[in-house]
Order: sequence, then C-alpha cells, then structure tokens
Amino acid sequence: MTSRQAPGPRDIAVVAFAQTGHRRSTEDSSEVEMLMPVLHEVLARTGLKTAGIGFTCSGSSDYLAGRAFSFTLALDGVGAWPPISESHVEMDGAWALYEAWTRLLTGDADTALVYSYGKCSPGSVRDVLTRQLDPYYVAPLWPDSIALAALQAQALMDAGHTDEAALAAVGARSRADAAANPHAQLKGNVPQGDYVVRPLRTGDCPPVGDGAAAVLLAAGDRARDLCERPAWIRGIDHRVEAHSLGVRDLTDSPSTRLAAQRAGAFERPVDTAELHAPFSSQEVVLRRALRLDDSVCVNPSGGALAANPVMAAGLVRIGEAAARVHRGDSDRALAHATSGPCLQQNLVAVLEGDPR
Repeated sequence: MTSRQAPGPRDIAVVAFAQTGHRRSTEDSSEVEMLMPVLHEVLARTGLKTAGIGFTCSGSSDYLAGRAFSFTLALDGVGAWPPISESHVEMDGAWALYEAWTRLLTGDADTALVYSYGKCSPGSVRDVLTRQLDPYYVAPLWPDSIALAALQAQALMDAGHTDEAALAAVGARSRADAAANPHAQLKGNVPQGDYVVRPLRTGDCPPVGDGAAAVLLAAGDRARDLCERPAWIRGIDHRVEAHSLGVRDLTDSPSTRLAAQRAGAFERPVDTAELHAPFSSQEVVLRRALRLDDSVCVNPSGGALAANPVMAAGLVRIGEAAARVHRGDSDRALAHATSGPCLQQNLVAVLEGDPR
C-alpha cells in the first residue's frame, strides 16, 4: 500500500462527525436501523441533504454480518436513489475516509460522506477475526485475537517496555476519561478483572459491542461554509506490516512510524492523539512508534478500550480528534487507525484547526 501527504492545492477537512451510543448488543435493530440516526445527525450538523453529497464511501465487513455484499443493505439508509456516486472498502471506515480524501483531491467532488458500522454481538468476534490470518501456517492453529494480543503483550514485557501494573494503568485511565463521553460503552471505575489470556486481563481488552460512525469531508471554501472551525487534514498515510507474524518484531510498529512520518506528524508537536489501540499493550507500542510523551493528551474519549465497534473504531478515532479541533480543544491532533492482528495495518492522519 502506498500513499502521499496532502498536497497544498486543495485543502480538505472533516466538517462534521456523528456516532452511535456504542452498546453490547443491538439485536433489536438491523445495521440499517443502527446507521440511520447517525447519517441523519451528521448531515444535520452541516445542513446538507443527501443530494448535496458529491461522493459516498463506506467501510464494513461481510464476515461480521455473515453474508456476502452485506454493505449493499446499508445503502438503504443512505438513500441510493436517484443514483449516487458510491464506493465501499472491506476495511475499517478510516480507510473509506482515505478513499474519499483521494477522490476530493481530484476535484471530482467538493463534499464526501464516509460511514462505517459493525455488529459484533451476533457471533464470536474473537474467532471471526482469525480469518485475517495467514491461511497456510497461522489460521489453521485458530489463535484468536486476544491470544495474539497476549503474545504481543508478553513480548513487550520480556523486552522491558511495560509490565502488568503499567497496562492496568492504561485501562484505568482510558475508562476514567470515557466517563465524560456519552457514547462510550465502558466508563468509570471498571475492574481489571481476571486473566483472559496471560498476561492480559479483562481490563486490558476491548469490550465487544455494536456501533456506527459517520463523518463529512469538504474541500476548500466549502469546508468553511459548512463548519465554523474545520479540522483540516494536513497529512494522511497508511502502511502495512508483513502478513506473517513470525517475521515481525511485535514490540515495534515500523508501519505506524512510517505512516506518521509521511503524514507529517513529526514536523511539529501534536497536542492530542486518538489511538486505535484495542488492547492496553498496543497503546505502549503506538506511543513509542509515534514518539508521544506525557505532554500529549492520549485518547481523551476513552479510546477503543471504552468502545470498540469493529470496522468503525478507527473512523471514530478520526472523528473524535476532528471534534476536538471543531470545539477548540485541540489545534493539532493525530488520529490513528489499525486493522489486522497485532497492529498489522496502520493509518495516521494529522488534523489542524485554523489559527485562533
């Protein structure tokens, strides 16, 4: 996968963000019913109608839904008639945002709607995610997502980068911060709990839940018309590690570091970072790769340890970072999304507000 830093000729910004209240189960509603209020809300924030959107892109997974081309059903919530310019990625919505960003760069559209959703409650998401693994050597062993994260956590401990007390502190801080987030699934004083797979306890792992998110992108003066303080995408890039876990150093994330470098994250300090770290140990890896010290406010929303709707959690990170820029709580924010086992694929975006 290759990418490029946002060029100067056309500035593109996140102008609106909306998400569901993430819940353990939404068995009483379909994907479309879960998605509809989010789409209505994100449009209402700008006053746009569906007919005013130049491009629409979505992210989801057929494996979670258990049926092929499941994303076509969600188009009922968007309104695909009269015909719209639409695309889909079988990835987290952060990668759908990347596609929409490239489309706006071409000048083919001035606005784009990006949405993603995931219902993890109907099945065992730990087992579903094994379908991402190398099909010849690893997948036949059926190591689930938590077992692989535990392998990464143990490698970090063996290398002296963390310990169980430090991991517990990450989980406690994340859920304490989530107390101020009305959309979070877990918040406040959540017990660290028993071991799920050593050395990871319940508090080191993300909750299983359902949720959706949507953002609106706009270019140039159109962005300023739609939002008082747009969150300009100053750089965005995504990279991928080797598929085979055996040839990777699980204590590091070169792809995250390279994506951040290409996105311009190291040019000037950021004040906020929304990291898609479903496990407490992965925040340790990402902080080191992104060179984040204690001066940076990390995951003020609570992050993926507070709510982790698979296929939407990465887009939520971009949306949360953008929302802080919109409110004036951040001037330069970093957003990160990941997909695959042990931080295999990583996307980094840098968002900035206009000077105040």
